[in-house]
Amino acid sequence: MRNEGLGSWPARRARKTPHRTALVHRDQVRTYGELHERVTRLAHALRALGVRRGDRVAYLGPNHPTFLETLFATGALGGVFVPLNTRLAGPEIAYQLADSGAGVLVYAPGHAELVDGIRDTAGVRAYVPLEATGGGHEDGYEELLAAAAADPIDEPVGLDDPCMIMYTSGTTGRPKGAALTHGNITWNAVNVLIDHDLVADEAALVTAPLFHTAGLNMLTLPVLLKGGRCVLVERFDPEGALDLIERHRITFMFGVPTMFEQIARSPRWPTADLSSLRLLTCGGAPVPTSLIATYQERGLTFLQGYGMTEASPGVLFLDAAHAISKAGSAGVPHFFSDVKVVGPDMRPVAPGETGEIVVKGPHVMPGYWGLPDETARAFTDGWFHTGDAARVDEDGYAYIVDRIKDVIISGGENIYPAEVENAIVADPDVLECAVIGVPDARWGEVGHAVVVPRPGSGLTAERLLASLSGRLAKYKIPKSVEFADALPRNAAGKILKARLRAAHGAAGPRPASGPDAQTPPTET
Repeated sequence: MRNEGLGSWPARRARKTPHRTALVHRDQVRTYGELHERVTRLAHALRALGVRRGDRVAYLGPNHPTFLETLFATGALGGVFVPLNTRLAGPEIAYQLADSGAGVLVYAPGHAELVDGIRDTAGVRAYVPLEATGGGHEDGYEELLAAAAADPIDEPVGLDDPCMIMYTSGTTGRPKGAALTHGNITWNAVNVLIDHDLVADEAALVTAPLFHTAGLNMLTLPVLLKGGRCVLVERFDPEGALDLIERHRITFMFGVPTMFEQIARSPRWPTADLSSLRLLTCGGAPVPTSLIATYQERGLTFLQGYGMTEASPGVLFLDAAHAISKAGSAGVPHFFSDVKVVGPDMRPVAPGETGEIVVKGPHVMPGYWGLPDETARAFTDGWFHTGDAARVDEDGYAYIVDRIKDVIISGGENIYPAEVENAIVADPDVLECAVIGVPDARWGEVGHAVVVPRPGSGLTAERLLASLSGRLAKYKIPKSVEFADALPRNAAGKILKARLRAAHGAAGPRPASGPDAQTPPTET
């Protein structure tokens, strides 16, 4: 085959195990042979819509087989896939579509109203609804596949060619697109195969959203590369998860701590059949030691690590054998990753000293989409700056101790304060504001806005928060607001967020995060 990228995976897997189950969604089961045929037909349909090498194809919708079919079909043509976060508001989706230059958007029925509202600003030339729209002005996804050819497609695609653009909110308030190559995704999958010790009969429960790097790149794609099966679920439900684990004999699942906590709180937890589970990976927030103990009582141990979208995402990994002896650590580098903790001069710091994590490897992106200056600032001699501080012990295990970029991690979602602050100060009754993370029993952290209102404005917290609805994703909107006469600043005029955290109840361990961090561990 001339295609060395992800677009060739269905064909390569179909020639080896065509009758093995690839995807399960509700009562629908698709073999690798069926997946290959549908991907081929979709690739022909996308080509008929004008998609050529380098063109961008976006997808907006919950976990569904069509997400993966669109990813593979786009790769079969040498195009670039753009997964969109379903939790974003219309203007945020429109920005990412326009910024990526997506020419085609495949979208689920539940997002039809949002899509209709952004057609004039998104710059998309062709829309493909998963269900045909009324009036027949747009053919539905299945209609396009039924009318398309099934002739083989073997476009030459190299591992250095761009594969997907995954957006990660920027600290300047605008999201940045991490341009990941086919090689980046492939090498990350190889790291997972090696370090997680995946087997061919793996059965993965995919409840984490596919538009997130962990759900897609640390779980789904490695399992499909190995020839296992993925059970796709649109949204997480603890009782439903227990049902699926038992019914499908799930061996591998990923989730944020909140998800695992909800499962453990189920009345069925003491008697649920969990005997098939072999791999539990947890990310997006620190894993409480009490949660680790709860699962160990059932004979289950979490695998933890650290990563970011820009690294596809795996960087550090803590295996089950060291979950207790190295508790609080993010582990050691993945097999094909190189990681250093360095000072400002890029020299490694001594064990026990704090420095910045930098990473290099075939899984690290070449740069941000359309942002050469941002890319240049992110790299030094090929090493990517994570912006996260850590220390390394005498055995080489890394411990995240702070997050340089002030990211708030709420239920596994990264919230970048600058983006929220920009939206708040757009209100004419706001003079200035700062957004910090405060502890929350359910989500780990939530946003808290400290606002300096315009004198005499009569601004209320309720009106301010209501004004953000529809402009920001719901999870980004602060859960609380406090008004202040002024914000603390240093001599250079920079807001002192550490002082705000101490004053407004946010003191305490701060889990670290790079852009869209996969698994920041507990600070020690």
